[in-house]
Amino acid sequence: MGLNVLVLAGSRPGRIDPMAQAAGISHKALLPVCGIPMIQRVIRALQSVEAIDRISICIEQPEVLTGIVPDTVTFIPPAPGPSASVMKALDLVGTPLLVTTADHALLKPEWIRSFIQAAQDSDCDVAAGIAMEDAIQRDVPGTKRTMIRLADGAFSGCNMFLFRTPAAYGVIRLWQKLEAERKHPLRMARILGPGILLRFVLRRLTRADVCRRIGQLSHARVAMVPLPDGRAAVDVDKPADLDLVVRLLSAAPAH
Repeated sequence: MGLNVLVLAGSRPGRIDPMAQAAGISHKALLPVCGIPMIQRVIRALQSVEAIDRISICIEQPEVLTGIVPDTVTFIPPAPGPSASVMKALDLVGTPLLVTTADHALLKPEWIRSFIQAAQDSDCDVAAGIAMEDAIQRDVPGTKRTMIRLADGAFSGCNMFLFRTPAAYGVIRLWQKLEAERKHPLRMARILGPGILLRFVLRRLTRADVCRRIGQLSHARVAMVPLPDGRAAVDVDKPADLDLVVRLLSAAPAH
């Protein structure tokens, strides 16, 4: 069975992305990177992976992508928030479902293949791609990424998730609860439980602890998959990120 993919490309309701606004475009996904819209780069990387079958894009105005993405791509209307959009995609196309974002302009087929294989080897229901701090410092020296610091090392997310089995629904429901409280850290901590918060404060919390607790709350097997290339943690959230991505692509050898 082929792997379905969801690319999140929409905007939060009532919010105009500042980078899109500065560029005079409707969506950040259309932002040109070395002359190519970001989302086109993402789609090309996905199409190069043999295991991938159907690609869907979640965006509120599909017409803005006319001529930019292939006709074979399907569209899913966004729901309020990323977690609800992923839930809608699961309802429509089922599992396994790979999820990434339109601003992952550096995305490479080999990263995707490595992530999928590692997730399968772990026999998990849900996998999240991460990049460890040492890999980021090695491959993107000087960059500033949002780091989560745990007892067994700091890491940054890579905007790559694999929902392998129907048990993934439990993780999405937990994600929705946390997303609803994203402006209230104490409420989020209460959902995860005081033990997790205490171990985090004492710097005793490990990645395995986090996965185990999420698994307990969602009744699913969860894994964090470190990717070998630190550049996988780079997405385009601000002008400095765009400058970095352009610099990295300009320095890359031609294929």
